[in-house]
Amino acid sequence: MSGQRLKLQFQRLYNHFGGDSIETNLQDIAEVLFCTRRNVRMVINKMVSEGWIDWQPAVGRGKQSRLIFNNTDSELQLNYARKLVAEGKLEPALVTLEHNAEKLVQLIQEQLGISHHQGKQIVRLPYYRSFENITPLKPLRRSEQHLVRQIFSGLTQLNEEKGEEGTVVGDIAHTWEPITPRHWRFYLRPAIRFHDGHLLDSHDIFATFAKVKQLSLFAHIDEVTSPFSNIIDFHLSQDDYHFPDLLANINAMIQPANHASLTDYETFPIGTGPYKVVVNDKQRFKLEAFEQYFGFRALTDVVEVWILNSFAACYLQPTSSDTLEHNVHISSRLSMDQGCTFLLLNRISGLAQQADWLSYFQSRLYSLNVMREMDLTQVGDFKLFNAYGLLPGWIHTQQLPELVVIPNKRLVTLAYQQEHPIYPYIAALIEKLLAKDGIRLKIIELSYEDIILGKQVEKIDIWLNGMSLGSTRSDAILSWLHNFDHIQRVMPTNEFKQLQLVISEWRSTPKRAFPSDIIGQTLSQTGQTIPLFHNWLGVNDSVQLQGMESNLLGWFDFKSVWSKQQNA
Repeated sequence: MSGQRLKLQFQRLYNHFGGDSIETNLQDIAEVLFCTRRNVRMVINKMVSEGWIDWQPAVGRGKQSRLIFNNTDSELQLNYARKLVAEGKLEPALVTLEHNAEKLVQLIQEQLGISHHQGKQIVRLPYYRSFENITPLKPLRRSEQHLVRQIFSGLTQLNEEKGEEGTVVGDIAHTWEPITPRHWRFYLRPAIRFHDGHLLDSHDIFATFAKVKQLSLFAHIDEVTSPFSNIIDFHLSQDDYHFPDLLANINAMIQPANHASLTDYETFPIGTGPYKVVVNDKQRFKLEAFEQYFGFRALTDVVEVWILNSFAACYLQPTSSDTLEHNVHISSRLSMDQGCTFLLLNRISGLAQQADWLSYFQSRLYSLNVMREMDLTQVGDFKLFNAYGLLPGWIHTQQLPELVVIPNKRLVTLAYQQEHPIYPYIAALIEKLLAKDGIRLKIIELSYEDIILGKQVEKIDIWLNGMSLGSTRSDAILSWLHNFDHIQRVMPTNEFKQLQLVISEWRSTPKRAFPSDIIGQTLSQTGQTIPLFHNWLGVNDSVQLQGMESNLLGWFDFKSVWSKQQNA
């Protein structure tokens, strides 16, 4: 008998007897449940084994047995819904609770946070969308970037330790040296394994960089060779004194040579990092610590991300289940997001190629103008403040006169990425601003990948987008600038070439500061980008979670979090 069928039988029995312990017999119960005496014995035994009832059979002919209810109908319903929630089946749980959303929220909250099961430490987090692509060589949103760094390893990596943030340290490679500025040698750790158990070898690195060097950021890689075991040589077409730093980029993380032939690889990728993916669907994303990881073993055994569409995305709230009922206060450990929400103008095939439209957009869509229209109650937990440049502290924009000539055309097309909690609202504000000048706004929702890869570029005038560099390093903007050519595609060729020249000069000069300010100033003052907002990122404090410091992607390093047991 199925579990659901047994529950229906219990409900029928409970409702018939009003939940009271009672003297009865098998024949009476058979009539209530519409089944034979033989089946009644089976049903009763099953309910007893589940702990729902006690059955005290009579001794002697004509005597009545005693039926004792250990659960109420509502308790059974709640426990079943709790089981469904634990399995990530939220919609069936809501049906079981007769569409009582308040009860569902309570069940979800009691299971979020940190728990221990069979000696394993489990952290459950809420999030507002699923993760359909978590591989290094795809356009990645901020959260996917964080997850990729938990799953994959690169030859080098950026240190996240306090006081050492942003310094380049070894990962798969334990050390490296320049033979010449165009020839770099990396020494690999031996016996590194992928999550499927196979050993990493030079072919995995060759295959990875055969794809990586097709990206403009890595186009100066000519050849990758292995002169000896566990040694990889890179031959470059131009001097690059900062090449080890470049290899810490997320695009350069090492993938299996055969990954293109693996089923469901984009949702179940195989890396060499501290965590492996075991569940990834519309309800749950689950990581388990990789026992054969070559670095320090992760302190948290299991990380589960529950996909709750109504969740506001600014703060992750892992908490002990026995403290969730208390008020949760916002963490004081907040950091400014190293990036911003911005508008990218199409200056190649969009309206902004015309000087009057470019001037109009820069004036009318200036950050303060948009913010004046904002109702802060509509932006949830997002801690926004207006931007004067692409990064906090940069002042590269200035408000133009508001009395600008309104262009003749009356339709502007704006695109933003799907499944974003705040972009629809910002787009509505822009629509309201333009409407004051008699201009209609056509809004298109696209996937993040389609936006970055330039789908429908000829039809779009403005993209509402965001950047989050995840690092305070001055050269962190480099990977965003070259991200699948999404800037170059809509920027006048001569202007972008000037930026490329500045970057090449930096690469070929040792110990030279990266010209990030020049890049940011050029993008903002030419009107290529219009910075709108910065925001604060952070995680909620919990006295039971240690090592939970927010990183610059708004998450925390899963492998460094642990639970400190409280004194009795």
